[in-house]
Amino acid sequence: MSAHPVLEWLDDTARTRRAAGLHREPVVRTAGSSVVDLASNDYLGLGRHPEVLAGATAALRRWGAGATGSRLVTGTTAEHELLERELADFVGADSGLVFSSGYAANLGAVTALTGEGTLIVSDAGGHASLVDACRLSRARIVVTPHNDVEAVAHSLATRTEDRALVLTDSVFSTDGDLAPLRELHRVCRMHGAILLVDEAHGVGVRGAGGRGLVHEVGLAGEADVVLTATLSKSLAAQGGIVLADRRVREHLVDTARTFIFDTGLAPASVGAARGALKVLRAEPGRAAAVLEQAAHLADVTGVDAPPSAVVSVVLGDPHVAVEAARQCRERGVHVGCFRPPSVPAGTSRLRLTARAGLTDAERTLVDEVLTDVLTVART
Repeated sequence: MSAHPVLEWLDDTARTRRAAGLHREPVVRTAGSSVVDLASNDYLGLGRHPEVLAGATAALRRWGAGATGSRLVTGTTAEHELLERELADFVGADSGLVFSSGYAANLGAVTALTGEGTLIVSDAGGHASLVDACRLSRARIVVTPHNDVEAVAHSLATRTEDRALVLTDSVFSTDGDLAPLRELHRVCRMHGAILLVDEAHGVGVRGAGGRGLVHEVGLAGEADVVLTATLSKSLAAQGGIVLADRRVREHLVDTARTFIFDTGLAPASVGAARGALKVLRAEPGRAAAVLEQAAHLADVTGVDAPPSAVVSVVLGDPHVAVEAARQCRERGVHVGCFRPPSVPAGTSRLRLTARAGLTDAERTLVDEVLTDVLTVART
């Protein structure tokens, strides 16, 4: 194919990215691979659980391969509504609304609950989906320093808008630290704001039996707290959900563009998520097992034990991080490699995700590989 000058700028930017160590290539998984997975978000190890596969298969056979339309046309099945009720009951929320992804859930919830004449106060460490939701909201945005409750309180106290929405992850996806949810809720209630918490990395790991950090800190079911979550991490499927007061659900059905105009979540994914939730209810100890595995990984890599499934090993230089991840993979351990813009410049890292159910042999291999690779990477 001949080159065209209109795309020359892409060549220039590609060269710049490569020189900075920021070029990316998808890593292709192979079926039946023996590589130990410390990169995915399958925290509970349910991706191939028989109950999860059975749920997906049954829904696929009953409803077909796709949802066939948007949720308001033909894309809502009885399976969708069952999952909404079951997940809401599990986390202690009034109601739930399933979206096609966690990203879509955040976009839909934030944009539908704000707009012109609204203030959004967003944590600087928030997920990209929350950042993009802010950009689409047409609200005034204040980005506060990470986990700075006083800055949030000041922004709310000095606002001129009638309505305000405070955004935070419960568990932050790159550092694995927790949001001060009780304190954030206190200032939200003091200043008449809604608190929206992205529980993507909290459900299945934090709280009693994996019910999430909001449930753990006693805020489940509060009308001024909105949860968003993904079905693609602890629940080993695909999709997203908003869990909130019934009035919020009704409002999103009428106004959330990523609900109204997007094809509904495929029934097989809904069935898989229901199967995973069933396993989690029956085996609540899986959540504690994830934290135990995370503590072990932290000990091996010489970092502080995290309060979540995410173990972040900062190496600084992106080239060093890429090479360390490559060496791990070649020796049979797949780890995440996070570089800018996923993390701030100078903090490129290996991101290890703990998984319940690792065997003794897998842990032995992980210990050996990580110790060897990090010894070289840190010199």
